[in-house]
Amino acid sequence: MFLKRQLLLLRKRKSLLLRRQLNFLNKVLKTRKLKEAEQAARRSRITKTVIRVRFPDNHTLEATFHPSETVQGLVDLLTKVVARPELPFYIYTTPPKKQIKDTSQDFYSAGFVPGAIVYFSYNMPKADDASDAKSGPFLQEEIMSLKGLELLTKHAEPVESAPETIPEASPPVVQEKKPAEKKPVKPKWLKL
Repeated sequence: MFLKRQLLLLRKRKSLLLRRQLNFLNKVLKTRKLKEAEQAARRSRITKTVIRVRFPDNHTLEATFHPSETVQGLVDLLTKVVARPELPFYIYTTPPKKQIKDTSQDFYSAGFVPGAIVYFSYNMPKADDASDAKSGPFLQEEIMSLKGLELLTKHAEPVESAPETIPEASPPVVQEKKPAEKKPVKPKWLKL
């Protein structure tokens, strides 16, 4: 009885190893150029990335960027919409908490494609106005008044004869975190 079990286990292991070996041999080994070409094709298919910036007061700022834009564009947008732009701030991702220091990276290289949640925090020493900076409003009043509205910008076709100025990106949409409403549901196993 013991030998039969051992024999069955050995046969299963042998067949598993043979399947793994066949799968490995059937895979196409790719050169670096081929891998880079596939990555460039994947990269060209993605046309936008949605970045959500969460503030400590549970407000969310959502902005859409092209994946080839740099993170510096996000930082510039934040300096325009933050209530106190004179204070130094930083953005970070979690988990684990990783501060974004290299703003010259594009969104694709930073890993923010097709979308990402980025957190905002003031970079204040503990002794200074740290409590005031953490409790106050983080967004300007004009941006807060846009809460709930969705703004879309449409770029017009440029006319060759007349020089046209490029309009700035519209202010992003601010969303407030809402608790999920659950309606009472009777479990299937409960019989009345």
